[in-house]
Amino acid sequence: MIKRGTNYNDIYNYRNSRHFINTIKEARKFDEENGKKLVIFAGACQSFFEALISAGANFASSPGRILIDFLDPLIVAENIATTEEYKYLTIDDIAKELRDGKKGVGGIGANGKMKYI
Repeated sequence: MIKRGTNYNDIYNYRNSRHFINTIKEARKFDEENGKKLVIFAGACQSFFEALISAGANFASSPGRILIDFLDPLIVAENIATTEEYKYLTIDDIAKELRDGKKGVGGIGANGKMKYI
């Protein structure tokens, strides 16, 4: 959020969120052509969370408009990568491992990516 911004629902009050949104949309276009297997974590501290999720991100920061811990996105990615592909993970499954829980990271969830050979 920019310092003078007061309206949380105005994309112009966020420094980088519009760039994240454009990137999510482009990644989803690519993903549709290649099997819909992409899991997207988008945003940074104090991002426009709702717009990131609406654009197509599975997980995003930060629903509480707070400064997130730099490890939180890595924890989410690790959990997705090490969960079996038939299991669906939600933020509720991961929140207890995050420093700020659901205030720092939110999302709709994703299937795990681990495959057994």
